[in-house]
Amino acid sequence: MSEEIKSLNFIEHIIEEDLANGLSKDKLRFRFPPEPNGYLHIGHTKAIGISFGLGEKYNAPVNLRFDDTNPAKEEQEYVDAIKKDVAWLGYQWENELYSSDYFQQLYDWAVQLIKDGKAYVDSQSSEAMAEQKGTPTQPGVDGPYRNRSVEENLDLFERMKNGEFEEGAHILRAKIDMQHPNMLMRDPIMYRVLKKHHHRTGNDWCIYPMYDWTHGESDYIEQVSHSLCSLEFKPHRELYNWFKEHIYNYASDTLPMLPKQREFARLNLSYTIMSKRKLLKLVEEGIVSGWDDPRMPTISGLRRRGYTPNSIRKFIEKVGVAKRENVIDVSLLEFCIREDLNKTANRVMAVLDPIKVVITNYPEDKEEWLEAENNQEDDSAGYRKVPFSREVYIERDDFKEEAGNKYFRLKLGGEVRLKNAYIIKANDVVKDQNGAILEVHCTYDEDTSKKVKGTLHWVSIKHAIIAEIREYDRLFSHESPDSDKDKDFMEFINPKSLTIKTGYLEPSLATVEVGEQFQFQRLGYFNVDDDSTAEKLVFNKTVGLRDSWAKQKPKPQNNQNQNKAKPQQQKRSAISVIQQFGKKYTNLSEEKQLKVKSEIQELAKDVSYDDLEPLFGTAVKKAGTRIAVLIALKELLKNGLERNDAINEFIEKAKADKNEVLVAEASEI
Repeated sequence: MSEEIKSLNFIEHIIEEDLANGLSKDKLRFRFPPEPNGYLHIGHTKAIGISFGLGEKYNAPVNLRFDDTNPAKEEQEYVDAIKKDVAWLGYQWENELYSSDYFQQLYDWAVQLIKDGKAYVDSQSSEAMAEQKGTPTQPGVDGPYRNRSVEENLDLFERMKNGEFEEGAHILRAKIDMQHPNMLMRDPIMYRVLKKHHHRTGNDWCIYPMYDWTHGESDYIEQVSHSLCSLEFKPHRELYNWFKEHIYNYASDTLPMLPKQREFARLNLSYTIMSKRKLLKLVEEGIVSGWDDPRMPTISGLRRRGYTPNSIRKFIEKVGVAKRENVIDVSLLEFCIREDLNKTANRVMAVLDPIKVVITNYPEDKEEWLEAENNQEDDSAGYRKVPFSREVYIERDDFKEEAGNKYFRLKLGGEVRLKNAYIIKANDVVKDQNGAILEVHCTYDEDTSKKVKGTLHWVSIKHAIIAEIREYDRLFSHESPDSDKDKDFMEFINPKSLTIKTGYLEPSLATVEVGEQFQFQRLGYFNVDDDSTAEKLVFNKTVGLRDSWAKQKPKPQNNQNQNKAKPQQQKRSAISVIQQFGKKYTNLSEEKQLKVKSEIQELAKDVSYDDLEPLFGTAVKKAGTRIAVLIALKELLKNGLERNDAINEFIEKAKADKNEVLVAEASEI
């Protein structure tokens, strides 16, 4: 869909309405205001994308402002990490700002509020204040210090600032209404005594402003036009407005713009958590190796795992801007990285669970360097040379002594093509004393024009380089790990979230550099980890070629009575179910398309090439059916089906189609 006809989201509608009502476009200002108390995670990318996206759309400045009001939890390490993450995502901020820059101005305004009878010093315990605050259905009551004189409040507040009192002795509260229906308006705290070293102001201050007081006034000082935040701040909007409207009386001559707060639904992702506190617990308890562990949902973790800025930005674009909370399936994020790496990652061969193949009629001392295409999706990627010799490794799963007609890989008496090399035939096996297969003995045929149904990746044993392969899975086994009130989220840690293997790789990978990304053919996408050295290569698995979790989701159980009522009903064939899915595919939402795609991939296990081939001639207007056929075809190809002229023609025709989804699916093959 083009940018010109793309519908506006509700925030853009608000901005357009403000512009129509007289707001000058050059007055538009936005900001991204993280608190530097942890690393940014995937949930923050939505807020980043919205604010910086609006800046790009309206050619307006976007500030990166650190709301650094709690020195007990904030560190320069987090500031540096946040700046690195935002820049890595491809966004450029106008100004780097800090709420601590405004500590003196905030203090001066607080003094003015005291003078106007709008703030006071409270000297009670936190327990006493909590009792007086009431409940959502019960109004609060005034405390004993609420009517202190202006002079006493000014004296106490200055002495708080000068460090005369211990933490907890006094606080400064806004004087609003203890009976207000919104509990946040019941005399909220503005300042507390906190004798902690600040990462920027050092020991200059021993009182620090609260978030609700600081945040809105920082927006006002920066003349932000639209203060955008997630839905949990919606109840805070009334307080945000109360503070800014009172401060406006003190500074309207120099700061004429009053910011407008508006809220959007935060990003919630399945199989993960978005709480910095809980993420910190994972780090502190050693469940993960650090904030940048590739299993973490932090931006630094995603970057180390191999996610690209483009894939994350595409993900945020697909999620969109909404007013209601919802949980986005993590498979959508995985789809976006697959789609991106499919276009950019060079294809190489690696074997992670090897079985030895001896080609008995190939000379022992002979080796050849064969030509292999780097990336069929990128014409400029060129070719490389891969070595071939008498002994090679293939994946253990790619061989069976006996198998049916739908098994396109190597079996005794069967033939397959070794990619970019020869056709081999399995003749016999060598086993150990326990019956485990040690070697498969084959013969090769130099006639590579023969038609066979299977193609396997392989690595020459004598040329293979060894690498550590870190295969990552989802960190949690539960779809919503922090939603169970009776269980701690730590109980849902996936014990198989990291598997370390030894991989045997083609020698072209001997000189890779940290961060380089590849598709290990038929296995998935991998990148070179930060721990990798020239002496010891380390690769992370970014994502598989398909969603391996889809098949693990429990299928809804049919009512037993319904099952009994139709005992004579015949089970439909897999290919007919795939066709049925195809009929409605293009009418589904993107998220539902991903779920249907997973079901088609599962059904493809029970489909043969002979089932699919007749559907290659499906009418052009039936794009959904052609998409479903492509999805199934990809599974057969991954399982070793040999490409032929009919397959190539079907794929090329799909790539030339007008349907974007069809083109995208075809481009992945």
